[in-house]
Amino acid sequence: MTLIAQPLTKQQTLPLKQLFGLSVGAGFSVSAIYYNQPIIGLLSNAFQIKVSEAGLIAMLTQIGYALGIFFLVPLGDMVNRKKLIISKLVLLCAALWLCSFSSTFPILLITSLCVGILATSAQDIVLASTVISPLNQRGKSVGIVMTGLLSGILLSRVFSGIIGQFWGWAIIFQLAASIIMALIIYFWFSLPTMPSQNTLTYKQIMASLKPLWQQFPQLRQSVVAQCFVSIAFSAFWTTLALFLSHNYGLGSATAGTFGLAGAAGAISAPLIGGLSDRIGAHKILLVSISIVILSFIAMLFIPFFAIHLQIGWLVLCVILFDFGINATLVSHQTIVYSLQPEARGRLNSILFTFMFIGMAIGSAAGSYLYQHVGWNGVLMLTIVAPMIALIIRMKPVQQQQQI
Repeated sequence: MTLIAQPLTKQQTLPLKQLFGLSVGAGFSVSAIYYNQPIIGLLSNAFQIKVSEAGLIAMLTQIGYALGIFFLVPLGDMVNRKKLIISKLVLLCAALWLCSFSSTFPILLITSLCVGILATSAQDIVLASTVISPLNQRGKSVGIVMTGLLSGILLSRVFSGIIGQFWGWAIIFQLAASIIMALIIYFWFSLPTMPSQNTLTYKQIMASLKPLWQQFPQLRQSVVAQCFVSIAFSAFWTTLALFLSHNYGLGSATAGTFGLAGAAGAISAPLIGGLSDRIGAHKILLVSISIVILSFIAMLFIPFFAIHLQIGWLVLCVILFDFGINATLVSHQTIVYSLQPEARGRLNSILFTFMFIGMAIGSAAGSYLYQHVGWNGVLMLTIVAPMIALIIRMKPVQQQQQI
């Protein structure tokens, strides 16, 4: 018998076991685009290329993810979402295996691009949680699944760094492929069928992105604000290893373990989702973006502490700003996903495309500022960017639906 997804009523609750499975699936799917970041040095040695050339691997993976978000995630609005998730996971598994067996640098670049494109199955899994959740619990459900996704982003660097150091870079992608295979089996039996909610063609789906942008002022406000917050997020994580190395003589492995501190913020996602359902996402956003700003301002005071307290203060700031950034993303998702249920895939594509544009800007601007101005220049960017986001959020927009 085939199970068909039907949104639960307000009196029903989506089983925690199913939410946990979706959370794990989202986390391991998105992890695939971050495994290569801590092992750039290993890849440089393995393929006998410059470190700057090895950086193209991470860049193409991110570009692939952005392309997948824009061109593939909208497919969820026109095809069975369960079939889409499983199909992309199968191809992601194959791409990870091919990546591990890459014999030349060009092949590794191509497979990395494919991994990025197909890792967007994580976005389909997040959207699946909104399809099968009751309306009054949708924010909480998204928050739980986002905990897995955000934890995957942060912890993948730790996993990759440790495995790569002791067993080599290829094992990382082989283990990742094996995990994805297990997810395929799990989702095949656990996910209900989720038929399309409309009859639009792919051409019509893509053509409808512009009208969606024009129709919903809440969408424009949310994605632009998220873009500016993402600039701060990416600028910090891109330059953290340089800061730790130049000021404390610490290696990239230590920078990777800061992901554990960031993971503490990811745990807050379900709480934020539940609060968004009860008191409104807009109120949460004003507080969460303010926390991000204050956390980066606090980093300016690191030099005033004794040397043995500086790292501890930085860890505390990371926990706080990551809490704020995670809360901001979950709240923006709650707003955007509620605008037009049958267009969630397209709305999600717009939101995350802008988010990754912000991350790309943050990486480039952060690196430039660190080289020419120093760490305080990076911190000024991470303070100013979310300030702009806060100003954008404070501007009232016409509400077409109560959030």
